[in-house]
Amino acid sequence: MTDLTQPPPHLPFEAIARERLPALLRAMPKAELHLHIEGSLEPELIFRLAQRNGVALPYPNVEALRAAYAFTDLQSFLDIYYAGASVLRHESDFFDMAWAYFERAAADGVVHAELFFDPQTHTARGVPMRDVVVGLSHACARAHAEFGISASLILCFLRHLSEEEALATLEEALPYREHFIGVGLDSSERGHPPEKFARVFARARELGLHLVAHAGEEGPPAYIESALDVLQVERIDHGVRCTDSPALMARLARLRMPLTVCPLSNVKLCVFPTLSAHNLPQLLEAGICATVNSDDPAYFGGYVGDNYVQTFAALPQLGARQAWQLAANSIEASFARPADKLRWRQALDDCFARAVPSQPGA
Repeated sequence: MTDLTQPPPHLPFEAIARERLPALLRAMPKAELHLHIEGSLEPELIFRLAQRNGVALPYPNVEALRAAYAFTDLQSFLDIYYAGASVLRHESDFFDMAWAYFERAAADGVVHAELFFDPQTHTARGVPMRDVVVGLSHACARAHAEFGISASLILCFLRHLSEEEALATLEEALPYREHFIGVGLDSSERGHPPEKFARVFARARELGLHLVAHAGEEGPPAYIESALDVLQVERIDHGVRCTDSPALMARLARLRMPLTVCPLSNVKLCVFPTLSAHNLPQLLEAGICATVNSDDPAYFGGYVGDNYVQTFAALPQLGARQAWQLAANSIEASFARPADKLRWRQALDDCFARAVPSQPGA
C-alpha cells in the first residue's frame, strides 16, 4: 500500500528549478482543508447580493469596502466578516457564494475541499438552516460534476457564543445530516478555550461526525492541547503557536496530527509580522503534518494558490520537496475516501515527475 507520508524514491526534487515553482505550486493536485466559505465573499459579490436582497451596506462602493480590510487582529476582521455575511438571505445566495469559490479552486489545482460554514451567523438573522445547508450542498455537487472537485461541508460553532447555543444549532442541523461530514470551532479564540464546548463535541462524536477545531492561532499552546485531549479532534486548524512548546510539537509530529495552516491570514491578522517570519518551515522540519490553506481568501489577499506562491517566494528554504510534502499532507489529512486519496497522490507524483527536466538522450 502507498505510504501517503513519503515521496516516491525516484523523484529528483533538486532537479526542479526554482523558477518553475510558481506554476507547479498552482498546478499540483491539493486539498483545501481550512476555508470559511463566508470568507470567500468578494466585495463585488457582496454588493451584488445586497442589491438583489435589498440589504443596505455601511460602505458606498466596492472600493470603500475593500479599503476597510486593514485588520489589527482577529476581532477587527470578524466585525467586517459578519457585516459581509448579512447579504446572504436565500438558498441561491449560498449557492452563488460557494460556486464562485469553486471556480477559483479549480484554477488552483484543488481536487478536494472541505468547506467550513457558520450557520449561527445566518439563523440568528432568521435565515432557515435548510437554505444555508442545501444551497452550499448543491454547489458542492455541481463542483464535482463540472470540475471533478470532491467537496464536503463542516458545520462550525461560533465560540464567542454559548455551548447551549452550539448544542441547539447541532440539533437544528440534524435533519440535513447527510449534507455535512463534521463539526468545527471558529470565531474569537481568546477567552474561549476548547473545553467550553466539550459536551457539543461529545454529542457530535456520538453521531459519527468528524471533529476539528481552531486552536493556537491567537490562543496559547494549551488551547491546542485542550482541543486534542478534551474535544478529541482529528485536525487542528491553524496551530502555529505550537512552536512555543517543544513538547507539544513533538506530540503533534508523533501523532501525525494535521495542522491547517493559513499563511496569508496569519500575516493579515498580525500573528506573524511578515511571511518571511512565518514558522511553516519549522513545522515541516519537525515532521508535523502541516498543510497550506486560504482561511478567508476574500479578506486576506489570496486563495490557496496565492498562499502557496507568496509563501514560497518569501521563504527561500522552501523548495520542490516541501511543495510536494505540503500537497501530500493535505491529501493525507483530508476526510476523503482512501481510494480517492491514493488516486490524488498518484496524480501529485505524476505532476512532479513531469516537472523534472528531461535528460539528454533519455
